[in-house]
Amino acid sequence: MAPGSALIPRPPGSPSGAEALRFRFALPARPASAAGARRLTRDRLAVWKLRGDLRDTAALIVSELVTNAVVHTASALVVCELRRLDHLLRIAVQDQGRLTGGPRLRVSSDDEHGRGLFLVDALSQAWGSHDAEDASGRVVWSELAHGAGQPC
Repeated sequence: MAPGSALIPRPPGSPSGAEALRFRFALPARPASAAGARRLTRDRLAVWKLRGDLRDTAALIVSELVTNAVVHTASALVVCELRRLDHLLRIAVQDQGRLTGGPRLRVSSDDEHGRGLFLVDALSQAWGSHDAEDASGRVVWSELAHGAGQPC
């Protein structure tokens, strides 16, 4: 099995099957890391034989979530995790931010900023955020459908 990739038990209540694939990587919290996160995401989803349009959508979402973590928190490190379930791809990006409340959709007059979460919202089957289990920051996640008959 490739480094960073692991078989993990399914969470309770998840679809049939006993295992899921997981790939986790960490990058420095710098603007240039968004490009590295896109590349790592596309490469891993190709290894998992997920279709090209799903790879592109997932790479865009990862890029937006990493960019938000870099721009809106005082993190030194950003941790990304991809989980492949039967018909679902779950993307999670953890930062080291300690801000109260989670990310919010908001209208911005700035042409360069403020649209990332609108893209995530439009492209995801579901998305949200929660505090990291170890209270070290925030996790923002997105879920994408994949498989036969499942549009992104």
